[in-house]
Amino acid sequence: MKRLVLAGGGHAHLNVLKTLAAGAWPGVEVVLISPYARQIYSGMLPGWIAGHYQLDQCAAELSPLAAAAGVRFVEDSVVGMDATRQQVHCKSVGELNYDVLSLDTGAQVNVSGLSMTGATLLPIRPLEQFIVGWVHQLAAFIAAGQARVAVVGGGAAGIELALAVRHRLASLLGPQRAEVFLVEGGSLLPGHGQGVLARVVKALAERGVQRLPGLAAGSPNGLQLADGRELAVDCVIAATGVSAPPWLAGSGLQRAQDGFVAVGDGQQSVSHPNVFAGGDVASRIDAPHAKSGVYAVRAGPVLSENLKCFLAGQKIAPHQPQRRTLYLLATGPRAAIVSWGGWSASGRWAWCWKDWIDRRFMRQYVLKSKGAQAGC
Repeated sequence: MKRLVLAGGGHAHLNVLKTLAAGAWPGVEVVLISPYARQIYSGMLPGWIAGHYQLDQCAAELSPLAAAAGVRFVEDSVVGMDATRQQVHCKSVGELNYDVLSLDTGAQVNVSGLSMTGATLLPIRPLEQFIVGWVHQLAAFIAAGQARVAVVGGGAAGIELALAVRHRLASLLGPQRAEVFLVEGGSLLPGHGQGVLARVVKALAERGVQRLPGLAAGSPNGLQLADGRELAVDCVIAATGVSAPPWLAGSGLQRAQDGFVAVGDGQQSVSHPNVFAGGDVASRIDAPHAKSGVYAVRAGPVLSENLKCFLAGQKIAPHQPQRRTLYLLATGPRAAIVSWGGWSASGRWAWCWKDWIDRRFMRQYVLKSKGAQAGC
């Protein structure tokens, strides 16, 4: 009996569970390790913040999914691994041996420059911790009757979060008592075309999000801006760049220049053939791409197929990530911006499209019906 360990309950591993539920792999024991009992779908997080979804509509419960797939679920955190000894080290249960390992543990937000802030600091990862922190902060804002929030990070995540936070706070407190700032860092929406950038700038202005160019650091009252000014805020949401989990450094796996697991065609480790990785914890050295939920979701079927092939002694299937992808950015109310290459558009219809795509994805991993609130 071979043992396959799935480390992390990320988007890619959800597909592996679905595949196993459709038919067990003969002679294979499968163990899933995740620190949380559910997996929050990051694509629906801005919609939840804005008030368009209930949280359970954005979550896949791992325990019933694992049970349906015949997988043993261990609710624990991976804190290390030894690729030579083929062991994963968990915080509570200790060492767990594997024959084949698949990593989908995600990344962590780099908040080193913001650690000195006197405001409440909410990194967006891990999502479970962010959600708990945001619920408490929202209650504090409602009690105070006013709010000042800074979102740090000018990428797609930061933009969506700033617009969602502004929409929710303005609806609860009134537009004049809810100030939201977007600290853009090096640039706004890097890597995207001018057309979609213009739509983002317009949406930020129309929704009342105040743009602050340049970098920022934590200060006693909130943030120290690049021009020397201090920005007093109650809460700082960190949507800055990601870094690899520290335990990867001692794993024995070859890592890419960014510190994440170096994988090649088929999401297979370039140094250890019996290790695979998908989602943000992996970096394709043969076909680099952005770390986003789109690529994590698309890695799911690849991992499912190749884990099955490797365990059966068959040749793995190749997979080349798409060079460009469809982006759908939620803009606070039930509207969105859509872009594909140099083309872009926006409106309520784009939100309906995004909502349909997100709900369709989540329906794959919900074993019982959940009520709808935000459908078009």
